[in-house]
Amino acid sequence: MVRQPSQTNSYVTLATQAFSALLGGVLVFFVSMLIWTLGYQLVNAGHIFPGVSVAGVDLSGMSPAQAAVTLNSRLSFPYTGQILLRDGEKLWVASPAELGMVFDATASAQAAYAIGRTGGLFGAFADQLDARRSGLQADAVVVLDQNVTYTYLQRLAAEIDQPPIEAMLEIQGTDVVAQPGQVGRYLNVDSTLIALNNQLKTFRDGEVNLFIDETQPELLDVSSQADAARRILSAPLTLILPGANQQDPGPWNFDVQTVANMIVVQKISQDNGTQLEVTLDPTTLDDILQDIAAQVDRSAENARFIFNDETRQLDLLRPAVTGRRVDLDASKVVIHDQILAGAHQIPVQVISDEPEITDYATAADLGITELVRAETSYFYGSSAERIQNISAAASAFHGVLIAPGETFSMASMLGDISLENGYAEALIIYGGRTIKGVGGGVCQVSTTLFRTAFFAGFPINERHSHAYRVYYYEQSASGARDPQLVGLDATVYVPVVDFKFTNDTPYWLLMETYTDAAGRNLTWKFYSTSDNRAIDWTTTGPINTVEAPKPLLVENEELGKNEVRQVDWAAQGADVSITRTVYRDGGVLFNDVFNTHYEPWQAVCEYGPGTEDAEKQMKKAGICQ
Repeated sequence: MVRQPSQTNSYVTLATQAFSALLGGVLVFFVSMLIWTLGYQLVNAGHIFPGVSVAGVDLSGMSPAQAAVTLNSRLSFPYTGQILLRDGEKLWVASPAELGMVFDATASAQAAYAIGRTGGLFGAFADQLDARRSGLQADAVVVLDQNVTYTYLQRLAAEIDQPPIEAMLEIQGTDVVAQPGQVGRYLNVDSTLIALNNQLKTFRDGEVNLFIDETQPELLDVSSQADAARRILSAPLTLILPGANQQDPGPWNFDVQTVANMIVVQKISQDNGTQLEVTLDPTTLDDILQDIAAQVDRSAENARFIFNDETRQLDLLRPAVTGRRVDLDASKVVIHDQILAGAHQIPVQVISDEPEITDYATAADLGITELVRAETSYFYGSSAERIQNISAAASAFHGVLIAPGETFSMASMLGDISLENGYAEALIIYGGRTIKGVGGGVCQVSTTLFRTAFFAGFPINERHSHAYRVYYYEQSASGARDPQLVGLDATVYVPVVDFKFTNDTPYWLLMETYTDAAGRNLTWKFYSTSDNRAIDWTTTGPINTVEAPKPLLVENEELGKNEVRQVDWAAQGADVSITRTVYRDGGVLFNDVFNTHYEPWQAVCEYGPGTEDAEKQMKKAGICQ
């Protein structure tokens, strides 16, 4: 029996036969390609393969030497070519040779000769085939003489380069002068050189865009700031007080030139770079606002009342005053913002301060139910000017309220003692002499207040005695000296010397002052609610007395012959010690002691030039005896 071959064996046999055939074909192809390549090179030994050119010049079949000669004769591009150099709208045209181009014909011929002979078997075969079928271009070897190229580009840079210029904004008089900035531009020679080299290698005319580096100035455009400055100077500036009435100060007007002098142009740094800011000089603006504040600012003042002894209620004497002060910082911000927005009438910013006691306060609200103390001092022999000063000073305290627990300062309430505020020139103690000065007699008021606070039993925080004993402060109702009053005087010299006491009760204290010019006396009243306070006091009276020195006679050129006058009066020196015990509900509340030392005081009399026997003249006049 004969066995048939299997179908699988048939497939294997067929695959083997096919592979053998393929392998054989490949071998035949490689052998054929090798024979072609070697043969082709042998045929063209020493010559450039057909189809190879440089810069459009066909070098087929030429030796490298022949090709170099041909290229030198045929290629005039370095001298006849044109390279266009561009910077935006500006153009420059140069020949390659002017740009430093040097054509290496020998190296270019060698590059053409190498085509079809490098790149291995497959590369050489492919180049040979491509050159024969469609032609191949070998790179022209171009060398740049960088000294020439740099020299040419530096000439261009001299035309192109420009430094950055900062924008400018100035105020000249009342004119705004602005000039835009300029972007800095510099020719990047190195980058341009690379682009130029690449273009020259093509051996064709062409355009090269110059590489420009730009440098931005900090400030390029200030037109918006210039517009802002012009808006500021388009009209005078007026500052107003909001809600002003006829009695209030303002408005405050500043002409355009003044505003121009105030404008400040300054650089500021922001997230997006440096900017210009146009504003008003903060120092000048602060000075202006300080001046305005001096006119506008006022402290809140409680309403003033007098106690009606019949109704036992408070009668309104002077309405309360709302305090106010210029908010300097807020005003500067508002002025800055509004003037930049074009406003020329701008309100200053004011903070209000409401008084603690309004016009509607009642006696019950404040705990004022009765007269708790009244004291009267006398000033017989006072001049009209001294009486005027006593009345002016005393009126400053009429109807004033002192809060529970408050320490009252007489100097702070008295304010400025000046002719403008109703005071006159009268005798004052200054520099060891009694001289004429504004406000003489004010110490009559401070002495009266001291005695009222003393006998009312309030703590005395600050008290200063006079340098010497003054007759006015020792007068009784009859006009005679009262030794019990020695040491119960107090002087105030604003702002150095003050008198202070504390209302240490739970009730408000109302003060009333009454000057009787005809009767030559001043009465000070305290209204409140009694807390059953009483005092006990003792005085040593004047002790350690020292007689006054002999009178001093002084010539005064302002006086006439035999004219004399007394300008200071003698007073004994002495020491006084006063002890006070304050009780409440029978128990001791506190004790205090007031020690006073008075210097002996010399009488002083003056006489005119040429006076005969000045002592005799003074004796006749009854002075300085």
